[in-house]
Amino acid sequence: MTPTRVVPLLFLTLALGLAGSAAAGDVAFKDPKGDDFGPGTYKYPTKVDYKKGSFDLTDLEIKEKGSDLEITIGVNAAIEDPWDSAKWPTPGNGFSLQMFQIYLDVDGKPGSGETSSLPGMNATFADDSRWEKVIIVSPQANKEIVSRIDQKAKALKEKIVLPTKVSAKGKKVTALVRKADLGGADPKKLGVQILVSSNEGFDSQPQNGILARTVNEFEGEHRFGGGDDGDSDPHFLDVLAGQAKGGDDEIAAQKEQLKYDATKKQRAVLKMVHGS
Repeated sequence: MTPTRVVPLLFLTLALGLAGSAAAGDVAFKDPKGDDFGPGTYKYPTKVDYKKGSFDLTDLEIKEKGSDLEITIGVNAAIEDPWDSAKWPTPGNGFSLQMFQIYLDVDGKPGSGETSSLPGMNATFADDSRWEKVIIVSPQANKEIVSRIDQKAKALKEKIVLPTKVSAKGKKVTALVRKADLGGADPKKLGVQILVSSNEGFDSQPQNGILARTVNEFEGEHRFGGGDDGDSDPHFLDVLAGQAKGGDDEIAAQKEQLKYDATKKQRAVLKMVHGS
C-alpha cells in the first residue's frame, strides 16, 4: 500500500474513533406522530394559537456536553411565542405554549424514589419506575417556577432540577442542565419519562400545579378538553411509551398507559423508558 493511501485511512480511523467517543453517553428516544391526545380522547383548545402538533412529542435527545447535559425536545409543529414571552413581567424563554416535565429514575432500584408526579399532573409511576429527579423545561423564567415550587411542591424542591438555559428554534426546545444536579448520572443508565403539557401563565386554578394547565371535560379557548373535571385524568397530552422507538404500536401503548378511572379515582400509571 502506498503512503498516499495510508494517510487517508489513518485519518478516517481517527475520525471514526473520535466520533464514537463523543457520542458514548448520548441517548435518543422517538415517539410516533399523531398521539397528542393523552389517553385517546383529548382535544385541542379552540383558539388558533394552539396549532395541531404543537403538543405532539416526536423525539427526546440527551447529550453529554462536558459538565452539562443538553436535552432537546422535538414536537410536530413549529415552536411559537404567540404571547410574546419577552414582555412578560419576568421575561421568558422564547416560546409560550408548552410545558415539559422530564422524570428520571437515577438509581434504577425498584421501590426507590417517588411514585407520584408533581402536583397537578395527576399521574403515578410504577414501582419499578419511581423517580429521583424531575427537570422542568418551561417558557417561564426560573424565578417564576421557583415561586410555584415553594407554594405547591416545597417537600420535593431538592428533587426538582431547573435548566441553566432554555431556548427554542424550529420544532425543538433545548435545555442545558448541570450533571451535578442529577448526581452525575450516566444518561444511558437513566430511566426517562417526559410529560408534554400546556403552559399556564396566570396560575388561575389552584390544582394546576407548577404552571401547567389542567385538562377539562370540554375544550375551551385556552383549555384542552376530553378529560374529566375531577382529579383523576392526566393533565398532559403526550408521553413516551413502549420501547420509545416511534413505532405505531406505541400509540396503543400510550392509550393503555394513560388509562384512568374517575369513578374509582385511579390515575394513569407511567413507566420509564431506557436508552441503549
